[in-house]
Amino acid sequence: MAKRKIERFAENATFPHLFQPTYDELQTGFSQRGKWHEFFGNNNPIILELGCGKGEYTVTLAAHHPENNYIGIDVKGARIWRGAKTSFENNYPNVAFLRMRIDMILNAFAPGEISGIWITFPDPQPTKARKRLTSPMFLKRYKALLQEGSIIHLKTDNTAFFEFTLETIASEGNHLLMHTFDLYNSNLQEDVMLTQTHYEKIFLSQGVPIKYLRFKLK
Repeated sequence: MAKRKIERFAENATFPHLFQPTYDELQTGFSQRGKWHEFFGNNNPIILELGCGKGEYTVTLAAHHPENNYIGIDVKGARIWRGAKTSFENNYPNVAFLRMRIDMILNAFAPGEISGIWITFPDPQPTKARKRLTSPMFLKRYKALLQEGSIIHLKTDNTAFFEFTLETIASEGNHLLMHTFDLYNSNLQEDVMLTQTHYEKIFLSQGVPIKYLRFKLK
C-alpha cells in the first residue's frame, strides 16, 4: 500500500491539471488565484467540489456539462489521484484538481470567481461544529467567492450533520431551495443522481438513506 501511494504521489506531479500549492504558497500568493479562467481558456462558470475524494462528481459533472468548468478539492493526494488520472486519460478540458486544505479556500480563489459548490460526503466533525463545511464560518468564506445567486449542494449520509446544515441555513437567513432525507426514494432526476461516490456506495449497501439539499446564500 505504501509503495502504491508513493507511485500515485509521483504521478500526481505529472498531471498538468492537478495543482498542489504548499502552505507557504497559499499564504504568500497562490499564482492561480484569480486566474482560473485563464487556465481553462474560457469564461465558463467554475464549480467546486469540496472534499472531492476520488473526484467522482467532479469528473462526472464535467463529462455531462462541458459548458462548465469543475475543480475538485481534497487534501488527500492518494485519493485525488483517481479523479486526476481519469480526467487526464479522457482528455476532459474542463476539469482541474486542487490538493489543499479547504479552510484555506480564500487563498486559492478570488472574489466572484466561483459559480457553484458541491459538498459531497464531508467529514461530519461530530465534536467540532465550527469545522463542519456548512458552519457559519465556512459559509462566510463561500460567500466571498461565489457569484450572486450561486447554488451550494450538499450530499451526506449523516443525519446529525444534515440537520445541523438545515438549522444553519435557517439561522443565517439563507435560502433553502429543496431537501430530502432519502434521496433515492425521492422523485429527483437531476445532476445529484448522475453518480455515486465510493463512500456513498458503502453507505447504501448498509441501508443508510442518503440526504441531499441545495441552497443559496443571502
